[in-house]
Amino acid sequence: MFSIIIPTFNNLIYLKTCIESIRKNSKYHHEIIPHVNEGSDGTLDYLKDNNINFTYTNYNSGICTGMNLAAKKAKTDYILYAHDDFYFCPNWDLVLEKEINKINHNKFYLSGTMVNNGQIDLPCGNDIESFDEKKLLNEIDNANYYDFQGSTWAPHLIHKEMWNKVGGFSEEFFPGTGSDPDLNMKLWKEGVRIFKGINAFKVYHFGSIVTRKYKNHPTIKTESGSRGAKIFLLKWGITIGFFKRYFLKAETRYNGELYKPKKTITYLIGLIICKINYLYIKFIYNINNKHKLENK
Repeated sequence: MFSIIIPTFNNLIYLKTCIESIRKNSKYHHEIIPHVNEGSDGTLDYLKDNNINFTYTNYNSGICTGMNLAAKKAKTDYILYAHDDFYFCPNWDLVLEKEINKINHNKFYLSGTMVNNGQIDLPCGNDIESFDEKKLLNEIDNANYYDFQGSTWAPHLIHKEMWNKVGGFSEEFFPGTGSDPDLNMKLWKEGVRIFKGINAFKVYHFGSIVTRKYKNHPTIKTESGSRGAKIFLLKWGITIGFFKRYFLKAETRYNGELYKPKKTITYLIGLIICKINYLYIKFIYNINNKHKLENK
């Protein structure tokens, strides 16, 4: 039913748990397509031994390139983006099927609710070793948030037609920070107005395992810090925070399709601040950094 794309970077134990949760807790059969970055930890052998289709780069290509490569192999009508440290909770796909049927068109962006390191506080372990799957399955139905505007970025589901129309993830955001709101903005420009976080679509999130593993690593980049925010600002003329607040109405209760933001006083003040930041980044910050590099 869905093509589940999972970028992964030497994180086999979590990837296996993610795939096993999909197979265990799904109502339907889904296409699973990991993109393997490097794969020096046995990931490639695991996927081959289990006849799982995948794409591969022998280096860390980042989330955006990995997603785009794997999505080209998708055979279903729906692209679902997942992290390799997710555990998919029961009936997640039934929830999405119901939502898709209710919308009855392709212009939507649906995302899930994260348990642990997200909206729902239900601690069942911060790593595989301490993961209490039994507790999660016993208590998950009573652990709730609410349907909300905006998104959690991942996990997300969009129609393949819309994914292809906007060109997937923008690879200038390597290794990934800023690419999610950029995708949302591209969809907004194409007329998408349903950006819905769904309470009943739940995943347990162990919490950016790879990012933590390679934090401050001298050569391996898994986090781009404020770089992604600067790219977004220079590309769209507004900050990610402004986009989330005034366009996506992020984290407010879902009450239907979004509309163009009203140009209130606070909106206009925020927009002016965005333009000042834009000018600073474009004409002062970048020039200063260039001079610093030239003087090294």
